[in-house]
Amino acid sequence: MTDEYDCLKLENQICFPLYACSKEIVRRYRPMLDALDLTYTQYITMMALWEYGESSVADLGKRLYLDSGTLTPLLKNLESKGYISRERSASDERVVIVTVTPEGMKLRDDAVKVPGMISSCIQMEPEDAKKLYELLYKVLAQLQ
Repeated sequence: MTDEYDCLKLENQICFPLYACSKEIVRRYRPMLDALDLTYTQYITMMALWEYGESSVADLGKRLYLDSGTLTPLLKNLESKGYISRERSASDERVVIVTVTPEGMKLRDDAVKVPGMISSCIQMEPEDAKKLYELLYKVLAQLQ
């Protein structure tokens, strides 16, 4: 017979190991990103901009699963560091376009070492990593 409160056990929650893993992985990133003077959220923002190029704030938010209340101050901070510029779109003043500056492109040369350093912290078979990646994106898609 199952206890009516079994559903409240941590071992029965998919969200708990996701939360704990995320927190621990971000903690592993911290020393590497401190050397780049970036937070984890700033780092993933720069990664998106390096990959996709010029982007609207709205598109960045969708890509990174961040709301404008989180993204706007983060972008202001990156702009104050000289890594990005923000300008209103000429065709629609409501749209803010974010572009990586030459200084932001130089940062990429240092950041390119981070993924390898992180992968050395997390020993996982490539096929397990791929499966985990696919499952997590499947969950994200269902939550959208």
